[in-house]
Order: sequence, then structure tokens, then C-alpha cells
Amino acid sequence: MNKLQRWWSELNSSLWFVPTIMVTVAMLLAYLLVNFDDTHKNSWMKQHPLLFGSGAAGARGMLSSIASSMITVAGLIFSLTLSTLAQVSSQYTSRLLRNFMRDRTNQVVMGFFVGIFVYCLIVLRTIRGSDEGDFVPSTAISFALVLALVSIGMLIAFIHHIASSIQAANVVGNAADETHRILDKLFPKRIGYAATHHEKADLDATTRLNWHPVVALQSGYVQGIDDADLLKLAQDGNLVVRMELGIGSFAAEGAPLVSVASYDTAQPWLPNEKITKRIDDAYGIGRQRTIDQDFGFGVRQIVDIALKALSPGINDTSTGVMCLDRLGALLALLTERELGEPLRADNGRVRLIAKRPDFAAYLSEAFDQIRASSLENLAIYLRTYNALLTIAGRQRRPGYREALLHQSHLSWEAATKNLTSDYELKQVRERFEELQRALA
Repeated sequence: MNKLQRWWSELNSSLWFVPTIMVTVAMLLAYLLVNFDDTHKNSWMKQHPLLFGSGAAGARGMLSSIASSMITVAGLIFSLTLSTLAQVSSQYTSRLLRNFMRDRTNQVVMGFFVGIFVYCLIVLRTIRGSDEGDFVPSTAISFALVLALVSIGMLIAFIHHIASSIQAANVVGNAADETHRILDKLFPKRIGYAATHHEKADLDATTRLNWHPVVALQSGYVQGIDDADLLKLAQDGNLVVRMELGIGSFAAEGAPLVSVASYDTAQPWLPNEKITKRIDDAYGIGRQRTIDQDFGFGVRQIVDIALKALSPGINDTSTGVMCLDRLGALLALLTERELGEPLRADNGRVRLIAKRPDFAAYLSEAFDQIRASSLENLAIYLRTYNALLTIAGRQRRPGYREALLHQSHLSWEAATKNLTSDYELKQVRERFEELQRALA
């Protein structure tokens, strides 16, 4: 199932999938309308000559004009899309290219224009003059004219969409919205039953078991893990499975993905081809990280936008500030979610030791590199404390409080090191003390 989900995600991220479906629909539609005209010819079209009356030469001319103009506009749209991808990659981060490629509006517009072109070609070849049998599919030709008129609105809407999609606020907002959707999907995520206190005590006993690593069969980033399948594997064989790599980690070929041990000490478990294949199927490994099961990758995208904005070549503080606002909002939502118990048990025994990211790791991912790039930028320090205050107002767990305090002290240390003005330091100190009071 995990490989199927990964295949579907890659298909959705391609520029060709939706246009291919739309071209297929256009071909089917052309066939149906031509058949309709052939079945109902001369029955009611002669009653409306202004709408449906046209000779073979006129019909061919109109369809040829529509087809040629559609393929020209389709080429323009492809050019605009590629130039937009290049601009996004250079101005923001190449990690956002996947978001623009899977943009449904871009895919539908491309498919619409190419679909009209194919539709016109198919209808065009069915037209016959008086010397060839005199057949003009009036309904199909009129529908081509309607599609051509609709295409004008589609072109205007596409240009507006492209112009708005590359604005910094929309780029950051779209990345944050996608991360928010993944947050709702992933947390809380329960598999099996969370281990009880008694079963957690049994975890120490697993350290004395004879562990055997199961290695990766290819190199790449862990895009997804089928936790339920790993749990079922452990239940079926009276085993315990310990993840060595989590979502977003890089797996080198031959490096351990998981370690497996048997509770049956009389018959120690040894790796075999069937189990290795099943574990490899549970891990989705690809060339790049994806956001489908990786909340951290969504955070990483926003951080990369901020780092590019704060680089000396661009120096766009406003975009960096927007990124910090979005990161604060996302992590504030995360504080209210259950990140998942790493231990999963069945029949009183620990079966799966999962690799789960913790809140402190997400905080570090969000703020550490931005803080290192802020240097003497007062606005970034102040906005960082605003984000931390937003998170602090929602957190209710002691471990989260400690992580926020740690980030607070790191930001204060960086500010005292880089800011030389007493006026600026006073503003940062006020935010620092405000955060300390909020966390107290």
C-alpha cells in the first residue's frame, strides 16, 4: 500500500497526468458528438441554419483556425509555466517546484488547450464535401466554437493565477497551508495500541534480545513508512521491530532500515528473503523528500524560503518575517496534537519501536538556521520571539515548555552577540522577558 501511495503522489506531481486524461476525454467527446451528428443528420439542424448551417469548406477553415490557435496558446502556457518554475527555484527554493508542478490549475489549463487541439483534429478528419459524401458534423463544430470562446477566459484566468502564485505572500501561504493539511492528516496517528506503563517497563528486556538488522535495498530518502504493516509483521512472527530510520531520513543502500528480534529465545530469528522484501515494501524510498507523510519537510520548505530571503544577495526581510509568522502558527497547532507514542504493543508485549520526531526537533528545524542567518537583523529577532510567544500560549506539556525555553535563550544569546545598539537590545530583552513570564 505504501508503494501505491507513493506512485499516486508522483503521478499527481507530474505535469502530464491531468492533461493526458483531458486529451482522452476530448477524443471521446469528439467521437460521441460526431456519432450524434451522423445519427441525427438533417433532422433538426436545418431548423436553425444560423447556428448549425455551414458548408464543408467553412467548417474545415474554422476548425483549422481553432486548432492552430490552440496549439500556439498551449506552447505559450508551457513556456510561462517553465519560466515560473525557474523563477521560483532561483528566488525561493527548488523544493517548491513540486508544489507548482502539482498545482491543479496549471495542469487543467494545459490539458484544456491541448484537449481542444486534439478535439478539432478528430472532428476535422470526419468532414466530407459533396464530392465525398457530404457530411458536416454541425453539433461537433459548434461545440468546438464554444470551447474556443471558453478558452479565452481560461487564458486570462491562467495568467492571473501565474502572476499571483509567484508573489511571496502566496508562495509562503501555500506552503504553510499544505503543511497544515498534512498536520491534520498525520497527528494523531495511532497504530495498534499505545504501550502501557507495564509494557514500557518490558522495553528494557528487549535490549537483551538478539537483534538482526534488515538493510535498505536502495539509496534515497524515506518518503513514507507503513507502520501498520510492520506491526502486523511483528505480531505474525512473535517479533519486535525497531525502526532505525524515520520519515525524512536518508537511507544509504546497505544501511539498516529496521532491526528485528524474536521473543522466542529457543529459536532465534534470522533474516530471510520474504521478511526483507516485506520490510522493504513497508518503506517508501525515493530521490527526494515529500510532504505526504513528512510534516518536517513542510517546515523545511518554509525555512528554506526564509534562508533564501535573508541571504545577502536578496536581503528580503519581509519574506523572512512572513515565514516566521507561518512557522509560529504551525507549531502552535502542533502543540495541541498527540505526536504519537513510539512504542506499540500487542498481548502485553512491545511489538514496534517506532522512530518518532519530537517537538524539540521540530522547533530546532524551524528556528535554528533562521537565527543563524539573522545576524544584525532586529526584525527577525523580534518576530522569532513573537512566534515563540504564539506557541507558548498554546502549549500544555512540560517537555514542550523546556524546548521553548531553550529556543528563547538561544535567540537571546544570538541577539546579544550580534546587536550592538542598546535601543535594539532593549526591544529584544523585553520580548525575551515576556516569553519567560509566559512560560513560567
